Amino acid sequence: MAMARASSSLSYPDRFYAAAAYAGLDGSASPTSSLSSKFSNDVALILYALYQQATIGPCNAPKPRAWNPVEQSKWTSWNGLGKMASTEAMRLFVKILEEEVPGWYSRTTDSNADPSVDADVQVNHNSITQPGAENGNGIPETKAISSEYENQLETQDKDVVSEGLGSVGAYDEWVTPPISGPLPRSRYEHGAAVVQDKMYIFGGNHNGRYLSDLQVLDLRSWTWSKVEAKSSVDLSDSSLSPAPISPCAGHSLIHWDNKLLSVAGHTKDPAESIQVKVFDLQTLTWSTLKTYGKAPVSRGGQSVTLVGATLVIFGGEDAKRTLLNDLHILDLETMTWDDMEAIGIPPSPRSGHAAAGHAERYLLIFGGGSHATCFNDLHVLDLQSMEWSRPKQQGQIPAPRAGHAGVTIGENWFIAGGGNNTSGISETVVLNMSTLTWSVVTSVQGRVPVASEGLSLIASSSNGEDILVAFGGYNGRYSNEVHLLKPSLKSTMPSKVIEGSLPDSNSGVPSSSNGVKDVISELGAGQEGKIREISVDNDASTKATISKVEESGESLLLTLKKEKEETETLLSKEKSETTQLKQDVADAEARNAELHKELQSVRGQLASEQSRCFKLEVEVAELRSKLQTMDSLQKELELLQKQKAASEQASMNAKQRQSSGVWGWIAGTPPNQQTDDY
Repeated sequence: MAMARASSSLSYPDRFYAAAAYAGLDGSASPTSSLSSKFSNDVALILYALYQQATIGPCNAPKPRAWNPVEQSKWTSWNGLGKMASTEAMRLFVKILEEEVPGWYSRTTDSNADPSVDADVQVNHNSITQPGAENGNGIPETKAISSEYENQLETQDKDVVSEGLGSVGAYDEWVTPPISGPLPRSRYEHGAAVVQDKMYIFGGNHNGRYLSDLQVLDLRSWTWSKVEAKSSVDLSDSSLSPAPISPCAGHSLIHWDNKLLSVAGHTKDPAESIQVKVFDLQTLTWSTLKTYGKAPVSRGGQSVTLVGATLVIFGGEDAKRTLLNDLHILDLETMTWDDMEAIGIPPSPRSGHAAAGHAERYLLIFGGGSHATCFNDLHVLDLQSMEWSRPKQQGQIPAPRAGHAGVTIGENWFIAGGGNNTSGISETVVLNMSTLTWSVVTSVQGRVPVASEGLSLIASSSNGEDILVAFGGYNGRYSNEVHLLKPSLKSTMPSKVIEGSLPDSNSGVPSSSNGVKDVISELGAGQEGKIREISVDNDASTKATISKVEESGESLLLTLKKEKEETETLLSKEKSETTQLKQDVADAEARNAELHKELQSVRGQLASEQSRCFKLEVEVAELRSKLQTMDSLQKELELLQKQKAASEQASMNAKQRQSSGVWGWIAGTPPNQQTDDY
């Protein structure tokens, strides 16, 4: 949701012509020469083709002759767009220009723009596009934020020394601490979480490139260091599996049970559903959390709020840039996703909003943006009744914004940064979540990181003093600066305790002309926070009424205690059943693993038997072939034997004839006589 891309809120024709003018395609020079002076040859050809497609239409010109390779390349690029619509060509033209020069629009609208902004930045378009606000002409206004950058805020006798959080002497003023150590890469849309006296920063967007590094800032010594993650994980934990950590932005970083949970976010190759990555702070290893149930569709720019032992996910923008307003819950005890259905009117689809949990019962949603506008509405979800409401806000209601960051201290919700499509938000505001009253904490001058989008905000404490720590952001330039603020506003009660309900649009105490009206809250918070009004005509009736209220209150208290005990019993039983179910699941998985091993073994044996059977079949085929050959030889042998027998018989007959003739001659028998005898 970068300010340099605020021009995306314009209609495509307006954005296109502004981009074309910046690229030099204003008619003063040929399109190719204008583009060649600003971009590489390949990019210039693509921009030329899109410009022609947008302004003229599909290529109908004849193909240039082969001896003119430049014109032929231009024709090929243009002709390759086919029948692409002019609006699509305009959109792609602006998109490619923003990839090459992310700050082009601010350079055309702000003469004080920082010339040091890199012109070769490549922006990943899976990141969120900043919503816009419409002006009186019905045309969305555009951001005119320069990359002018102040290194420090002016403070009045508010020096910060390197003694940790307690060194901040001024209240309600943003100051910069003396930072040491290797600075992390500047970024926005990163995740931040605080663990004891350390602030962890993971991922983010730097010059359009997603990051995957994990940095830590010691809030005592103000020293940066990089956490070198190890490659192995504890394989005995079946809920975790080793996985490479993909660079991401627009995710949420949550501290839970000595682990950091990175939830959702935009990646280069997004998965179909939300992935939860886990960093173990003891073993320094990344892994993927194994969850059950149907996980929500992948997204970025959502809010993830830890309420008790559950993560509440709302809204965001998916990989197709579709805005969402769905509600999902991940139970961190059972690791099970649940798609929640709530009654009432939910917030409109949005991303870049802020969310907070209050009293482990309420979820508050403030601001955010769509593709066309920013919001400053406040929505409350009762997590017990699962009902949305839009209560009336009190005090100085903040201006619309998106890309801001928020953090709670007790019942106070502090919100800093963000943008409204014309400038960064300079005010840091606070909401009392019990009275829903807004007030301004402080305001900054200039375009500093605490008045930018995509920054992070965490809260820490030292010696009983609370402190806000802001890091990073984007306002025409990426930041890696740290700013601190010590709020003077003290919380009147812990965030886990609530004495009444959040006021609705009809809240207020009516007056009476017949006597004094005292508003006495019912004892206990379990009666939906209802307020009972007791009319008192005189002191005696007041005492009697109060006495009755006390008696009913004691009775109610006993009832509530009994209900609490029953609830605790049921909860204990549910936890026991949950533990048993986890054990059953683990046993089933173990049995499944054993059966899988046996199946693999049987499959191996079957494959071996199949191979042996195949060999036997081959041998049988060979034997059959030999048998057929033997039958043929046998027939030939019998034929030869018959021929031999016939030959021998003929030879014997011949010998007999010869013998008879000789002896007849000797006996004096004439030859004719011998012939006749035969």
